[in-house]
Amino acid sequence: MGKNVLSTDLTGKVAVVTGAGGVLCSDLAKTLARAGAKVALLNRSTEVIERFAKEINDEGGSARAYKCNVLEKDTCLAVAEEVIRDLGPCDILVNGAGGNNPKAQTDKEYYEPGDIDADTQSFFDLQEEGVDAVFRLNFLGTLLPTQAFAKQMLGREGCSIVNISSMNAFTPLTKIPAYSGAKAAVSNFTQWLAVHFSKEGIRVNAIAPGFFATKQNEKLLFHEDGSPTARTGKILAATPMGRIGDPKDLEGALLFLVDNQAAGFITGVVLPIDGGFQAYSGV
Repeated sequence: MGKNVLSTDLTGKVAVVTGAGGVLCSDLAKTLARAGAKVALLNRSTEVIERFAKEINDEGGSARAYKCNVLEKDTCLAVAEEVIRDLGPCDILVNGAGGNNPKAQTDKEYYEPGDIDADTQSFFDLQEEGVDAVFRLNFLGTLLPTQAFAKQMLGREGCSIVNISSMNAFTPLTKIPAYSGAKAAVSNFTQWLAVHFSKEGIRVNAIAPGFFATKQNEKLLFHEDGSPTARTGKILAATPMGRIGDPKDLEGALLFLVDNQAAGFITGVVLPIDGGFQAYSGV
């Protein structure tokens, strides 16, 4: 396996990554494997994670793919039993499953007179099932895997949970009220879990990525010819470092947070990784 940006040694550890079929979480899974962890890649469909697991194994790491719907508690519990049988008890859990739903977003940033009757999806047209799906996927999809895998952490030293929040949990983005609210719930839940498990020595933190190009948002960020959309132009203008994030920008933060020597007294933290977006007032 290649070297990581930090010298974190996870040899002998078992790491579980949900949502491992995505751009960001597949990279995080590979990062944990390169640090020596045996990695369980969980995803609703297995085709893509089987490929990622093979890539990790071909590099000399250790990984297995597991089909898991994070919204089904019984499934999460069953997969947790498979993981402990195949790899051993979970030491590190990365709750990466999440996403948005087009039925839970508005077409325009600002409401304007007449929008309620116009051929546009306004705030008044947000659909209950879309909003519910977003909150279930992001919040419940973090809670249920934690119930399943945190059981394996009880009474053991050096265990860690890392949730994937978003910088829109701090400041909601236009058009996506449900996703922003759901990620705010993930940040709040991170702090709650950190307190709840503090006596067990399980540290719970989160990373909050800024703007990264993924399969879910690539059409919002770039035209078919690869040129940036108007929304991307606004993003770059509001990001002091002047670029979209790369998955590698998350690797060091993850390795730091799961390293019990480097971050052993850090719990309940939500770390923004956003190129200065949160720090910039616009003037």
